[in-house]
Amino acid sequence: MSGPWRPGRKRADSAAMIRVDQAGEYGATRIYAGQLAVLRPSSPAAKLISRMAMQEQRHLERFDHLVAERGVRPTALQPMWNVAGYALGAATALISPDAAMACTDAVETEIDLHYQSQLEELGEDDSELSADIAEFRAEELEHRDTARAAGAEKAIGYPLLTGGIRAVCRVAIALSKRV
Repeated sequence: MSGPWRPGRKRADSAAMIRVDQAGEYGATRIYAGQLAVLRPSSPAAKLISRMAMQEQRHLERFDHLVAERGVRPTALQPMWNVAGYALGAATALISPDAAMACTDAVETEIDLHYQSQLEELGEDDSELSADIAEFRAEELEHRDTARAAGAEKAIGYPLLTGGIRAVCRVAIALSKRV
């Protein structure tokens, strides 16, 4: 399961990675639930979001399995991510379908950086976790690109909106690793 440890190299903290990734995938499902509660079900944005939400649910189920299998303590902040994720999704969808897509763009941009950092930190330490992260990272990038193609960059205040959401994501990631 783990590659060889080399002197002078800090071993990756797989438990913290699983904890934060499970929290992030949970938050993503809540964002999409909030958006889908607001958007017309027949709208193009809702159709795209529904497909992305199904993938996020699959990611969450995998990290839920890893949490249980490896005895990882989930984040104590999950109740907050439940409410905050849903509120962020609903708020961006209330602004416009383009703002909902800008939310996906921002979140997935930050998750790409986060997953890439984890892959670099893991190196050869945990090939099973690395494979999951690499697969999910590719799907998150697909979500980001889908959101951009669907009009994310046309959202009112796009730079401010996405910059704020990305900052919130970075804070949530930092907190969920530890708490």
